[in-house]
Amino acid sequence: MVLASPRLLAFATACAVVASTAIGAVGCGSKECILRATLSDPANRSMRRGLLRQGMGDFCRHVLDRNVPLRMSPDSPIVGRFYPTKCVAPESDDLYVRIGGFGYAYTNVTKKMTFNMETSALYRYDFLLSENDRCDLYAYFRPSRIDASAFRIHRVEDPTASLFNGLTSIGDTFGNQLATSKLRDGFTVIHTANTSELGLGIVPVGKKPFHPYQVDRQVGRVDGSDRVTYENERVEVHQNQRDFIGPIPVDKSGRALFVTASLDGTPAVDVMVMRKAEAEASLNLYYESAVAGPLAAPPIVAGILRAGTAFTHAISVPPGMYYVVFDNSASAGQVSPPTNGFDDRAAVINYIIQIGSAS
Repeated sequence: MVLASPRLLAFATACAVVASTAIGAVGCGSKECILRATLSDPANRSMRRGLLRQGMGDFCRHVLDRNVPLRMSPDSPIVGRFYPTKCVAPESDDLYVRIGGFGYAYTNVTKKMTFNMETSALYRYDFLLSENDRCDLYAYFRPSRIDASAFRIHRVEDPTASLFNGLTSIGDTFGNQLATSKLRDGFTVIHTANTSELGLGIVPVGKKPFHPYQVDRQVGRVDGSDRVTYENERVEVHQNQRDFIGPIPVDKSGRALFVTASLDGTPAVDVMVMRKAEAEASLNLYYESAVAGPLAAPPIVAGILRAGTAFTHAISVPPGMYYVVFDNSASAGQVSPPTNGFDDRAAVINYIIQIGSAS
């Protein structure tokens, strides 16, 4: 893996924050499908922009409810996450958003790196409807202006990574050039009846980004039951690292979290479900410490994901907010990875997290 420069992570964060939240409230019902030809007419761009702006609703509230996966390229595994803590998005013809927060990422130079960041960008946006019966919505975001990002490293795991400070200017220059080339491509949000997903660049209508699990887009099912997909991704969790996925909302009784996953690259990792308060306390410890330590509290449910063995668990939970945590460290859970610092066997995890009926 190459060095993840601060500016490149800032670029990925800015794009993913806007993309993963802006379309959450927008859907295509029968009325929109009946009017598809009218809405898709190039002459009706202002109408589409007005509908999309209404669907965004309280943009910042949606931003603050989600984490943002970070990756080095569109089809590569997740290597870290950004958690927004503040957001300002004044209403205008274009979308201008200022976002701040904290996160973590893994690089081969630093090992675990935690950071805080603020960034702002101006986007032009539009949408089109697919020609299939599902009437999927494709929203296109093209940057009009990207303002400077403030990226500050908080903790670095590798004690030899003081060298990283000397590489910062080189990394920033490389990252700025790469980010600029990718920004010219924009990004796409695809909204279906059960999911919203991000594609870097302009994804043609009818095409889909890569996801490890195939889900029926009409009813959101993997094995036959109606479910809403929270994330359907691939993450790379290196030795002595963990990944916090959430907060995952469960809004009514009689619901369950469905976690399906497969593992490659290492024999086993821990999978834990935690309540929001305990998970975020544990996340804060992970952010503040250079090396992964114990969790702030025990999980409500824990299991082991083993290579070559299907992992499918349904966890009945009361209404609330939850996190799923993948742990590849010896400081939490039952699995202890090798302690040889020169033999980093990263766990590559394909997973899908869904919310559905517990019965």
